[in-house]
Amino acid sequence: MKKFAALLFVSLLFLAPTVHASEIAELKQKMIDARKALYILLTEMHRRGPDQQKLVKDTADAVSAKIAVMKAPAGKEVKFKELTDTWKAFKKTREEELVPRIMSGRQDEAEKIATGIQNERFTKMMILCEELNK
Repeated sequence: MKKFAALLFVSLLFLAPTVHASEIAELKQKMIDARKALYILLTEMHRRGPDQQKLVKDTADAVSAKIAVMKAPAGKEVKFKELTDTWKAFKKTREEELVPRIMSGRQDEAEKIATGIQNERFTKMMILCEELNK
């Protein structure tokens, strides 16, 4: 039994980075899904109905929920905090500025936000995910 416990412990040590890497990969994919849902809302006027609006909200909420249950990889707490802070700013801007402008027909303003600060934040989050996965 002691041999099994020792083997299990050693196995978990090797799996821990993989599990965490898969969590970061899952988070990154959720961020991509959220960005895609918003991009469709921004660029496809005929898809601005309640279903797409719900998808935009749900995909962003999924990212927030995933971040809420994650822990920073050992030694990367600062980068993880930077990622979570960037996500919070990204989500706040999309909910308070971007989506309202899209839905009110202020397309030029919405595109400026989407291709400006939001694009910068999204790129930063993707880079941070990659750095957290190393």
